[in-house]
Amino acid sequence: MSSKLEKNPTDYNLVEPEPEHCPGPESENAGKTDSCTGCANQQICESLPKGPDPDIPLITDNLSQIKHKVLVLSGKGGVGKSTFTTLLAWCLSADEEVEVGCMDLDICGPSMPRMLGCHQELVHQSNSGITPVYVADNLATMSIQYMLPDDDSAVIWRGSKKNALIKTFLKDVDWGDHIDYLIIDTPPGTSDEHITINKYLKDSVIDGALIVTTPQEVALLDVRKEIDFCRKAGINILGLVENMSGFVCPGCHNESKIFRATTGGGKSLCKELNIPFLGSVPLDPRIGKACDNGISFVDEYPDSPATDAILDIVEQLRDTLEDSK
Repeated sequence: MSSKLEKNPTDYNLVEPEPEHCPGPESENAGKTDSCTGCANQQICESLPKGPDPDIPLITDNLSQIKHKVLVLSGKGGVGKSTFTTLLAWCLSADEEVEVGCMDLDICGPSMPRMLGCHQELVHQSNSGITPVYVADNLATMSIQYMLPDDDSAVIWRGSKKNALIKTFLKDVDWGDHIDYLIIDTPPGTSDEHITINKYLKDSVIDGALIVTTPQEVALLDVRKEIDFCRKAGINILGLVENMSGFVCPGCHNESKIFRATTGGGKSLCKELNIPFLGSVPLDPRIGKACDNGISFVDEYPDSPATDAILDIVEQLRDTLEDSK
């Protein structure tokens, strides 16, 4: 599978990197704008097929057996988005009758395979497509990490290559006959990956986005931008989770505030912007330990206040998703 990283359909055989203000090789205006004048790629771009992406119907068909599709977003890095995505996947798959898929779209910094304890696995390709890595009988995961030669390999790609890989994940991964929940972990911000996933899943219908933040205002500033992105892109906001809302001592189980909510935190923001507040998860050092070891924190430490908070949020999310159908 590592050879797939070397050949990418959206490279379009361009002879030079796209210039600033490039409309994009897929655009109807490719090769025709002022920024195209003098570009070495102009003739190539003009000759490329235009119009709707012919792969979107294939993506829609491939994902048709998935009941719920949830994006996990954060405006800022370091708020524990991937950690919460992993906790969510573990909790949902604890019900043996529920089939869960977890897709890691943080292409330059894939961390989910480590957190799920399968970072050394490889994906395999068959006639039915790419087979994801199974953490458990009812929990499958897909990440670029499974295609890299080693853990330390850097992915140094422009947007077009990232978009091509996202398309491959959506179009070619064989999730099986039925998936109840596909949880999609995205990188921080509102950039290429977010625009691409929304474009490709437009016909497949995304149930909504789960937004993760921490209490301090510096994180909430970026979350406001993420909420604005969702509204402009037409993505339903399922709710907001405030992560690291306090510190839980593993010994005495007392909770103290580390990141103080100077402006009211996530709950106040949700009230202001009229979005659901799903709850706060305190910081337990054992969460980091569980993620490093690739095990389920909820299963290992059921007595933690963080476990109670996580299970309550997951229950609310499931109720919201089921009520929406």
